[in-house]
Amino acid sequence: MPKVIPQNTILNNRIFLFLNTFMLFFYKLCDFNTKTVYMKYISIALLAFLVFSCKNEADTKSLSADDIVNKSIAVSGGKHFESSMIKFIFRDKSYVAKRLKGETSMVRMFMDKSDTITDFLSNSEYKRLVGQVYTKVADSMVKKYSASVNSVHYFSVFGLNDNSVNKTLLEDEQIKGVDYYKVKVTFNEEGGGEDYEDVFVYWIDKQLFKLNYLAYSYSENDGVGMRFREAYNERYVNDLRFVDYNNYKAEDTSIQLLDLGKVFDNNQLQLLSKIELENVNVDLIDN
Repeated sequence: MPKVIPQNTILNNRIFLFLNTFMLFFYKLCDFNTKTVYMKYISIALLAFLVFSCKNEADTKSLSADDIVNKSIAVSGGKHFESSMIKFIFRDKSYVAKRLKGETSMVRMFMDKSDTITDFLSNSEYKRLVGQVYTKVADSMVKKYSASVNSVHYFSVFGLNDNSVNKTLLEDEQIKGVDYYKVKVTFNEEGGGEDYEDVFVYWIDKQLFKLNYLAYSYSENDGVGMRFREAYNERYVNDLRFVDYNNYKAEDTSIQLLDLGKVFDNNQLQLLSKIELENVNVDLIDN
């Protein structure tokens, strides 16, 4: 595949070419005194352009993993997310997530035979309602149910500033001709949940700061599983960004998590399923 030149480099080259042509045009057109004046001011303009370009490039390179994630959160809804109630349907189950003043509560509701099952998950506890009766749930199942409710809400940049999250900026990577920041995320055992050993990788667009790809590893009985997700169907609901995902796996089990972006770019991943959120509704809560 031919090397794709980043868009900002192409733009800088075009502006430089324009200014250079502009300078030569006036040099030929004007008399000696006028040439001197124009050359002076155009030289200043060219110098300012070069300084600005170098500064802009330096600022981009100096961004930390925290900076990149914060910018991505901002373009995805930012502070609105922290005071919101989000509702959607995923695979015939209804989900609600309410966030306000640092507290989070989540609800999942679905039909199981003739009963309505409602799972409640907050910062401090999990409860299950079967019909109209609260049911005692074994500790092992509490962890399983809590993880399944929480995981549906976690595949975005929101939540990446939690105290249990560790972010590492990796080398930039290009996927489908677009340049991306690549951020690795791990979790502390304390506060990281049952699956704290899972590892995530996020690819964030260097120009738009939007999360377009992610990958993650998770523990299985016979080893470690991996998935790669490609965002599509972007939409904003009440200023919050939502996407659906194509969900891929690698057929070659020797492939490493950090290499999944390159493998996807080479069209070597197998599409497993689609992660689609339906009937998304957002209410912003007035503090």
